[in-house]
Amino acid sequence: MPIATKSSKYDISKESATASIAKKLSTIVKKGDVLFFFGEIGVGKTTFIRYLINNLQKKNRLKLTEVPSPTFNLLNEYEIKELLIQHYDLFRIKNVNETKNIGLLENCNNVLTLVEWPEKIKKKLKSRIELIFEYKSKLDQRILKINDFR
Repeated sequence: MPIATKSSKYDISKESATASIAKKLSTIVKKGDVLFFFGEIGVGKTTFIRYLINNLQKKNRLKLTEVPSPTFNLLNEYEIKELLIQHYDLFRIKNVNETKNIGLLENCNNVLTLVEWPEKIKKKLKSRIELIFEYKSKLDQRILKINDFR
């Protein structure tokens, strides 16, 4: 089991905290990074990804776009200057063999890859960033743990 080189834990009960952490992360992610987003439905994975992508667009003086969850089409792509972002949502994948048919992680050295529901991937990359979203005892309170395995 690989050990994270860096680990952090944040209270993201307020959406402004989610936005702030996504903004910080947008300053360090780059082409070739793979981010895995773990957590229950509705815990904030797609919201975090929207803030992350929109911050990258702002930084590059591009128009902010909608960032919907790709639950039904499995993949949304965003071009931000020379950076291509591939945003996968594997919620509808029934078994690990289905991930082979969508080209997941085939070109990850040349893109920024964001994967919701990475539990559906059989073989995890050693170099990755894991974002684990959890509810606290009250459902309106949330925690985000970030483990950097790069």
